[in-house]
Amino acid sequence: MSAYDQPIIEFRNVSYSNGKQQIIKQVSGIFPEGKITTLVGPSGAGKTTLFRLCNGLISPDTGDILIHQKPIELYNPIELRRNIGLALQSATMIHGTVLENLSLPLALRGETLSKAQAAELLQVVGLEEDLLHRNVRDLSGGQRQKVSIARTFVNRPKVLLLDEITSSLDRVSQQEIEQLILSINKKYGTSIVWITHNLEQAISIGDYSWVMMAGELIESGKSEILRHPREEKVQRFVKGDIK
Repeated sequence: MSAYDQPIIEFRNVSYSNGKQQIIKQVSGIFPEGKITTLVGPSGAGKTTLFRLCNGLISPDTGDILIHQKPIELYNPIELRRNIGLALQSATMIHGTVLENLSLPLALRGETLSKAQAAELLQVVGLEEDLLHRNVRDLSGGQRQKVSIARTFVNRPKVLLLDEITSSLDRVSQQEIEQLILSINKKYGTSIVWITHNLEQAISIGDYSWVMMAGELIESGKSEILRHPREEKVQRFVKGDIK
């Protein structure tokens, strides 16, 4: 990371176990503000657990997590999750229309999303307003993922955590989502952390990359490190020898 990068999320010797197994082991590092950081590593590396730590769904056993240089435990959990949005591969939807799904984050706290606000959210993700009253079951995979991102964007989060959001999409839809995330990052200055199994995507989309294995941060830096990793373990992972 550059000495000039300000961390929006910082880990200081963070460890976490689920009672049976240590999943995160002494992780220290930063996700820079306003940048896209891609997070790669084999299955079981602890990447999704790291996300759950970022938005306070779980708490570390040891170490400190800082959000905007403020300890995470000092945040109100609702405020924290408004500022740190999460979009998943499954793009889980409630039964009903696009508008009902977009309204969900506000409805959960007794507020209402206007049709104009909903249309603006669709515009952010490149969808037409006439989709508002369409049932989500009638959407394509790419459209569902865009609606999921739009719903996450209701609170205008400072950070978007993206967990394998393109892995089940066709190539065209994948490219559309990639361009969308690049646009959101550039237009709104939203900090992005993106878990992906696609190394070419990690390199082309990311400003920076983390490589995690067995709960440890093995290597981090500008995303070009994935082309020329220093660590022998990472070299083997990039070659496909470690799954």
